[in-house]
Amino acid sequence: MAQRFGGKYSPGGSTDGTDRPAGSYSGARVDPVGARANLMFLPAVALLFTSLFNGALGLATGVAGAGILSLGAWLLRGGLQAEASWHARKVARRPALPRKILAALLAGAGIGLGAVSHGSGLVAAVLFGLVVTGLHLAAFGADPLSDKGMEGIDTFQQDRVARVVDEADKHLAAMRDALLRAGDRDVMTRLEQFQETARRLINTVEDDPRDLTAARKYLGVYLMGARDASVKFADIYARSRDAEAKTDYLVLLDDLERNFTARNEKLLLDDHSDLTVEIEVLRDRLQREGVRTE
Repeated sequence: MAQRFGGKYSPGGSTDGTDRPAGSYSGARVDPVGARANLMFLPAVALLFTSLFNGALGLATGVAGAGILSLGAWLLRGGLQAEASWHARKVARRPALPRKILAALLAGAGIGLGAVSHGSGLVAAVLFGLVVTGLHLAAFGADPLSDKGMEGIDTFQQDRVARVVDEADKHLAAMRDALLRAGDRDVMTRLEQFQETARRLINTVEDDPRDLTAARKYLGVYLMGARDASVKFADIYARSRDAEAKTDYLVLLDDLERNFTARNEKLLLDDHSDLTVEIEVLRDRLQREGVRTE
């Protein structure tokens, strides 16, 4: 059987002398905004150009329709991203704004105005709009309309967790955006590994909001510092390709990953200890009630 070998001087190999297993990053995420969503901007462009020769009224309605279609396509992108975040989390609130549903309604309205700009009657325009709205919902679906995993959870505590998690996600996204300027594949791979470790800690806090106090410094202060360091490194490395700056940044990511891993293991151990205590208390109570347990 073929086997892939790698090392320090292989593509994706470690620069610190320690080989990392290939494929060690298992948290890859597919961009929820795919080609289908991006193609939704094309009808707006087509309507705009075809309305240029339809007179003043046709041009006005065509431009309005193109603007509405563009707004709908933009809302669709945001709706797909919000839906992906909702599915990725074990505990999540439904999106405050149903962007995908609004995008479907705007697509129908834009096509209706486009039909009017090309001489169709009001009835035909309404029918076109209804058909497009239905097809849009069939193609992209509706937004999540219910909370997930919120049963029996203190809503105040969960809101606190949601705010911290959102802030942590923004810091991780800012780190990735900054390192894209550096253009170094090794650094991006190392960042993805750290991001997966950070998201494991985020999942632990989401599973048990009581862990927020112990993890808040990691998801707030530490990630904010990592974001600032990433921005500075990207600026320096993009200009000078400084190998020493790259080594220092990779060491920083190593230290952060060890700290996040240790904190996550500590939280999981504490949760297991709490469960053991609760089981022992329950057994003592059952024995006092005359119920024997094996």
